[in-house]
Amino acid sequence: MSIAPVTLPGVADARVGSVGLGAMGSPIAHNFSNAIPGLRVFDANAAAVDRFVAENPSAVRANGLADLAGCDVVVLSLPTSDIVDAVVLGDEGLLALLRPGSVVVDMGSSVPARTQRLAELAAQRGVALVDAPVSGGVARAREADLAVMVGGDAHAVERVRPLLEATAREVIVVGPAGSGHAAKALNNLLAASGLVAAAEAMLVGAEFGIDQATLLAVINAGSGRNNTTETKYEKFVLSRSFASGFTAQLMRKDVGIALDLAREQGMTIGLGEELGRIWNEATEALDPGADQTEVVRYLEGALGAVRPVGEDTPGPKSPRE
Repeated sequence: MSIAPVTLPGVADARVGSVGLGAMGSPIAHNFSNAIPGLRVFDANAAAVDRFVAENPSAVRANGLADLAGCDVVVLSLPTSDIVDAVVLGDEGLLALLRPGSVVVDMGSSVPARTQRLAELAAQRGVALVDAPVSGGVARAREADLAVMVGGDAHAVERVRPLLEATAREVIVVGPAGSGHAAKALNNLLAASGLVAAAEAMLVGAEFGIDQATLLAVINAGSGRNNTTETKYEKFVLSRSFASGFTAQLMRKDVGIALDLAREQGMTIGLGEELGRIWNEATEALDPGADQTEVVRYLEGALGAVRPVGEDTPGPKSPRE
């Protein structure tokens, strides 16, 4: 996909850095590299930087955070708030290195309250913090087709919008700092709920003997369809590939963030709490790097399924089976 060069408002010859070259960070940085010549890239894994620079010749290796000191914008694609804090705070963190007027963009799934606090600390140094988590997964990241939900100061958001649009199908401004991360967690709460609900329905159908592809077609033609049934189930579950590109551990983290957010509002959400229980048990039972769709494998065992989804189903059970 061809991406037009980006000009950031009020910044001539913008210098942009990207920290984090994991499953999502790498394709996002690739899109930025297509739009911003001389993108500076850093990852704690030196091999990831080697690979990225080899595949993106216009990118510039950063050997440490200090090499990003001259950047106007630094984008973070990191897995947790703890890691974000480690990169941004401290004597050798980004806030100690960047000049006033710079912008830090957190595109990971961080804790909203911690994002709000980080934005306050950044503002004290004259640096803006924008939270801009994404939805769409690795495949859509590679196509620069992500949905980006943004929180932060309106002026800072508009400054980085052209950069975000280089990797996005849609950029949605949610509200002040932390709002983007809150929206992302709530979105993933729904996504995880949809996966579990779809799996339970499909497993019951399999036990009854309904052909799984047929049942999936029924659901997708009816009112029960959701993102899991439309985009994940056939490709990653029925095929038994379990390779959606997003781990069960990361989804567990996002579900936990959403549940904590609800509790902070004085709310107990029953379905969400039950989902959290199921997802915690599943994640503990699966291998550490298991894909989110492998939660179906856990449910097969937990529900006593004798006909795993994706296997041939010989027809409806008789009442005596």
